[in-house]
Amino acid sequence: MWQTLLTPVDLYCERTGPGLWAEPANALTNLAFIAAGLWGVREVRRRKAGTFAEVLAWWVVAIGIGSTIFHTFATKGTIWADILPIAGFTLAYTLFNLRRFLGMEWDKAIAIFVVFYAVAGTISFAVPDWLLQASNGTTSYLPPFLALAFFGIWVTASGNRAGWYNLAGSAIFVVSAICRMIDPIVCASFQLGTHFLWHLLNGLMLGVLLAAVARFGAPKDKAVGSRQ
Repeated sequence: MWQTLLTPVDLYCERTGPGLWAEPANALTNLAFIAAGLWGVREVRRRKAGTFAEVLAWWVVAIGIGSTIFHTFATKGTIWADILPIAGFTLAYTLFNLRRFLGMEWDKAIAIFVVFYAVAGTISFAVPDWLLQASNGTTSYLPPFLALAFFGIWVTASGNRAGWYNLAGSAIFVVSAICRMIDPIVCASFQLGTHFLWHLLNGLMLGVLLAAVARFGAPKDKAVGSRQ
């Protein structure tokens, strides 16, 4: 088992070997996540958006740390340091939308949460293998994209301006996903690849989402003009 976890992986154009510092651009651009998360911590504290909001901001910092670990060590074990924080943030931010932006009680929020991810998961699993391979595995990020788009429309329709931030985030995500998809395609002519742009753009996207969290995500008893 340990031997399997320590097996090196080579998923991106920039990496040319199993060395510790074989993906410097991919590793260093994770600073975008850390910067976005720390900025978010400052903003949610300044605007008194609450504990849930601050947890989301620190979660973005964790995404940056986990991704840095993976792009530095790049093994079958460290890939989970990359995957799990992203998945966790996606789920937590969805609940934040339901609870804070849409003002739902926990029972209704959880029910919608379960139904949404059952549908989104089914759509993701239905993607054929050839498309998964052709997209460089990027179709596995369909659920977070669908969450941003779906809840962006819903929150906007409810009259909360936070929805526009979700929609802006989904638009940025489309561009970043394209950068992730074309990484192996451009490799022959551009050895650095384009995965580092996936990091930079997603750092921007998460910063946009944290701006919504800070500005419109305070608990009801503390929110002042968040839906105006």
